Amino acid sequence: MLYLTDDVGLLPFFLPFGIIGFYRYLWYFIKLVAWLVYKPRRPKENPTYDPERDVTIIVPTIDAGEEFKIAARSWLACKPKEIIIITETKMLGPLQELANEVDPTKIKVLTVSKANKRLQMVAGVNATQSEIIVFADDDAIWKPTMLEYILACFEDLKMGGVGTSQTVHAVDPNGHQTVWEILAGYRLTSRNIEIASSTHIDGGVCCLSGRTAAYRTLILKDPAFQHCFTNDLWLGKYPLNSGDDKFLTRWMVSHGWNTYAQVCKEAELFSTFKNNWRFVKQVLRWTRNTWRSDFRSLFTERYIWSRHPYVAFTMVDKLFNPLTLLAGPILVGVFASIQKNKEDRTSEPLPGWNIAISYIIWLLVTRAIKLGPHFIRRPLDIWALPAWLLFNYYFAIMKIYALFTLHEVGWGTRAGIGNELAADIGKQDIQIAADAADATQNPNGRNTKIEMSSVGNEPPQNRPGVYIAPPVHDPFWSEDDYRTEMGTDGALPPHTQLLQGQERR
Repeated sequence: MLYLTDDVGLLPFFLPFGIIGFYRYLWYFIKLVAWLVYKPRRPKENPTYDPERDVTIIVPTIDAGEEFKIAARSWLACKPKEIIIITETKMLGPLQELANEVDPTKIKVLTVSKANKRLQMVAGVNATQSEIIVFADDDAIWKPTMLEYILACFEDLKMGGVGTSQTVHAVDPNGHQTVWEILAGYRLTSRNIEIASSTHIDGGVCCLSGRTAAYRTLILKDPAFQHCFTNDLWLGKYPLNSGDDKFLTRWMVSHGWNTYAQVCKEAELFSTFKNNWRFVKQVLRWTRNTWRSDFRSLFTERYIWSRHPYVAFTMVDKLFNPLTLLAGPILVGVFASIQKNKEDRTSEPLPGWNIAISYIIWLLVTRAIKLGPHFIRRPLDIWALPAWLLFNYYFAIMKIYALFTLHEVGWGTRAGIGNELAADIGKQDIQIAADAADATQNPNGRNTKIEMSSVGNEPPQNRPGVYIAPPVHDPFWSEDDYRTEMGTDGALPPHTQLLQGQERR
């Protein structure tokens, strides 16, 4: 290729792009080697943590179906202390019925007034009495060894969050996967390699996926965390309700906690994906969340540079990936056009179809090599490789589109989920509770002064069906201070009180 470009006088133009291509394949080779030598953490013979005593599974959902029962039974096989389902009030009946069909003694169903994932997550956290919390999607299917391998990581007292590897569970009961599900499987294979390699190289991960991730309860019960988590705004005005897993990962990094990805068969979860074109809408939401989170990690908080430089460099690489990917076919087209019309060349011009077919074959072969671990497990999925190639270029265009539409914060694939800030819903609930108390205590309509602080401090168990976010008690910080001084995600200098003096029983 270099000879051909030099023949038409374009070597100085194409050489930098050739170097970029070489760098990208070298970068992938480094990731592949790190993935091959990566080792998960194995459970101890006498572990510190016991699932039946120390683990609560929290599942925020609004529309769980039959797949929930399959997932719930897989969670129960891991023997957790309890499972807490958090849904909106109007879905209490259907979710309670599902819970009763599985195990009413282990599964508790709680509600919030409106569907809002972050509000639901905080409600579950505040109802938890165990030391470890595991968030799970309502369709995440676990292996019986999942909790055992997750808890192995928490033997490190500085460990704040733990993620897992993932694979696709077909929506079709017969196990048949559509092309959309195969594409999702390709993405998960790439992700598993990425998080294993980054964990091995510098101990960091770009994101602890919300499909299943474990955290220390004391981190999530911190009032500062809950305030920032439920008051998360993009550019100070767009409320963020999705992207919760990105926020949690950044919080671990900015507050001095370690993270780990357990990439192994024993800690692998199976998850369903949209088996039609709606998968693309899921990807768009994830892409926007990635842009927002990576910008914050790299340019606003900047802790990632010192704590996990490899992960930071990976984020920078992803920023430019759409441009370098789209540049390839454009440059090939430029070369084919110029070499055909060049008069003083020393060799015969190549036919356009020859150049195009050679380039497509090259792309297919290189992508097949990158997806080698997937084809080892599911060799028949190779028929979808051409669709993967097209999806890559579509995804590059989508990433650019997502960059210019970061103000779009809707969920995209679920009806009934609004864009209200989680904290604002909590304030509305406080007002509703206050009005209800006023109506009860003053049936004749006489005015009575209600102290809002006492309403906020009322024990949650006295307000069935209504979740009220706990107030932040800090004599030096007001709510406005948290927004302006701490930032939307509350990044503070990494703390040093990492479970100091805490003794395990």
